[in-house]
Amino acid sequence: MSLVTILLVAGALIGIGVWGALAQQSFVMLMMGIELVVNGVILAAAGFWAETGAGGPKGQVLVIVAMAVMAVEMAIGFALVAAVYRARQADMTEGIGSLRG
Repeated sequence: MSLVTILLVAGALIGIGVWGALAQQSFVMLMMGIELVVNGVILAAAGFWAETGAGGPKGQVLVIVAMAVMAVEMAIGFALVAAVYRARQADMTEGIGSLRG
């Protein structure tokens, strides 16, 4: 698979993710859009690593660290969404006016 193909797929993931994050009002769909953007960035980074790194471990470590950060970010995000839902019974972005308790 060539670098151009990988970058096209990464660009498609980023585009779909941005559209999903901006067009949806549900917290879960918003977070899924952000997840797609991060996955596209990771795919592009892995593609650049495979093209230029020549098998060095630094690119693999970067991708693994990015995936770990993404997992932590999503866990924190879903915890915040669950807390907002419990406090306000709102699962849409328009359901909350402010984040003050």
